[in-house]
Formats: sequence, C-alpha cells, structure tokens
Amino acid sequence: MPVTVTAQTAAARDALARRPVLVAASACLLSFLIFWAAQRAAGVSMIDLMVYRAEGETVRAGQDLYAMRATEANLPTTYPPFAALLFTPLTLIGVPEMRALATLGNLALLVALVHLSMRLVGRKDPATALWAATFAVWCEPVWTTLRYGQINLLLAVAVLWDLTRRPDHRWAGAGIGLAAAVKLTPALFAVFLLIAGLVRAGGAVRRAWNPWLRQAATATAVFLTATLATAAVLPHDSRRFWTAMVFEAGRVGHAEDTANQSLRGVLARLLHTGDPALWWAAAAALTAAAGLTVAVTSELRGERAGAVVACALTALVISPVSWSHHWVWCVPVVLFLAARGRKRLAAVTTLVFCSYALWWVPHGPGRLELSQSGGQMALSALYTLTAAAALLTLWRRNRSA
Repeated sequence: MPVTVTAQTAAARDALARRPVLVAASACLLSFLIFWAAQRAAGVSMIDLMVYRAEGETVRAGQDLYAMRATEANLPTTYPPFAALLFTPLTLIGVPEMRALATLGNLALLVALVHLSMRLVGRKDPATALWAATFAVWCEPVWTTLRYGQINLLLAVAVLWDLTRRPDHRWAGAGIGLAAAVKLTPALFAVFLLIAGLVRAGGAVRRAWNPWLRQAATATAVFLTATLATAAVLPHDSRRFWTAMVFEAGRVGHAEDTANQSLRGVLARLLHTGDPALWWAAAAALTAAAGLTVAVTSELRGERAGAVVACALTALVISPVSWSHHWVWCVPVVLFLAARGRKRLAAVTTLVFCSYALWWVPHGPGRLELSQSGGQMALSALYTLTAAAALLTLWRRNRSA
C-alpha cells in the first residue's frame, strides 16, 4: 500500500508540475490562432515572400537576378545571391501553400527565439517561454515580419543558436556565417567574437587560439564557403552584387522612411534630407565603436547575454537600413532586461515595440517624413532611442561591476 500511495503521489506531483506548461501552451496556441485569423482578415500580402519566390524563379530561369523586379511594388533583389539560391524551393509549391508554410514556420521560429533567449539569460522555464511567445507575436516587429513573410526570425534564431551553445563546439559559429551569407548585418557578431578573442589573447602566443577566435574563424569560413560556392553557380550575379549592388543602399528604399529605424533613417528625418551620408558615416562609426566596446566588455566579464544584446542593437542601429521588422531582436532584449532586474526599462521597451507608435506619424507616398515636426521625429526614432537606452544601461552595468 505505501508503494502504491507513493506512486500515486508522484504521479499527482508530475501532473501538477506539467499544468503550468499545458496552460501556457494552450494560451500560446490560442494567441497564434487569433493572430493568424487577424492577419488573414487584414488581407496581408506577404509581399517580401513573393519577392523571395521571384528571386528563386529568376535563378532557375538563369536570368539577371539584380535586374529583376517583382510584385506590383516593383521591388528589386537586395540580398546576396546566396539567399536567392536558398529561395529556389519556394518555386516548387503553390502560392497559398507557400504562405501557409511561411506563417507556420515563422510562428515556430518565434517559439525557438524565445526559448533561445531564455537560455541566453540562464533561465529554463518552458511555461514562461510559452507565455512570452504568446504576447511577443503581437509586437510590431514580429507582426510585420509575418505580414511581409520576412526571414528575420530565421536569422535571429541562427545567430542565437550559435551563441547559446558550447563555445568549443565544432560548429559554433556556423549559424552566424550562414546568416551573414544570407544578409550581411549578422556579420557584426563575427567581428564581436574576433575582437573579444583578440582582447582575451592579449598577445600571449600560448593563449592566442581561444573559443572566441575559433568561433569567429568558423563563422568566416562558413560565410566564405557559401559565398564562393554561390559565385561558382551564379558568377554574373555574384560579381554584380559584390562590386556594385552591395554599395547601393538606395535600392532598398528611401533613407527617411519611417520604417527605417536605423541611425541613418533618424538622421535623414532629423536633417530633412534623403541622404545624410557624411553625418551618418561619422555617427555610425562612433556608434559601432561604442557598441562593440560594450559588447566585448560584457562578454569578457562573463555576461554573454548582455554582449549579444549589445551587439544585436549595435548592428541594427548602424545598418544603412533597419526596417522595423528587423527589430525582432526586441524579444531577447526585453527578456534580458527583465532577467537582470531592470523591470521598468523592460516594461518601457515592451510598450515601445507593442505600441506601433512609429506609425502614428505622417508617412507613405510623397516622402512626408522629410517634413516631420519635432514630436513626430521623436516618435519615428523610438526604436533607435530605446536601443541607446539599453546600451547605456549595459555600459553603466559594466562600469559598476
């Protein structure tokens, strides 16, 4: 009898322990279903996904990738040619099926992003992760990512997959290398690892080869392998991208667009000009130096989560164009701030990314952003200002450590 009672008690405890996870999973599933219905009711076009499909079709047809224009918006190819190779499978299924699979995939990637973010900050609580995903799906960057059928969640997960595993793992760095081959911005994580490794080595030959340098080398090797392999398959497109297209930031869109939440976009709206070239170059260089300093300092004092957040925010701010949907990194940022006791800043950051306030200003055809008032410019700079506040918090934390 005692054995039976003990077994029943253990089973009851297991069931009780699973209850929070089941409740969170049910809430997450319900939120995702409502989200899917809301997106369909809004008639989302998933326009970027259609561009990806057109890129795949262009590759299969052997046509000029960077002369291609797709959708009614006449959108061009902006990613490196390696991305177009990855998009070719999209041409093998119908458009409705492609859209459904892209939505399901992005929702799964959101759960993976939250899970990896929790691992990054040292928390292992499946229920909390599911609750975070339940609400994160409604923040502006995630909503817009799924609205356009974008790949931001995939790139963020690839980077975090690298940075939350053992640094001495054989393939640590591969995710960063592949993400950079698809879209150049994640390459800053390899730069961060390289600088951290060099600083840690400190000129000592015996300690020159460390996990940071190994990971940076793996990321670089994977990036070069993917890029060179693509050049062998698509020589003309590769030559065009790396000698011309990579320098043409204007192909992506107007710098002053409200959706552009990078430093360049903020300066374009502030200075009422579509090309703040000199000001942006100087400001981006200073911001890159300051952001990488914060990231490396955090890393070397054992705060990997703070280092990753600092590097991600720096990459977003200094990029020539960081559309609002690129800021899916707000999810690990909020979880990091909350885990480190910065509850007020975490709440404010959540409010910023869930308020959709950057869209409260005049925007759209006619380049209305060039004549914004002071208050409107502040609203359309919210993401960059929030990034600055988070970086300043990390800098102060490093100084007081």
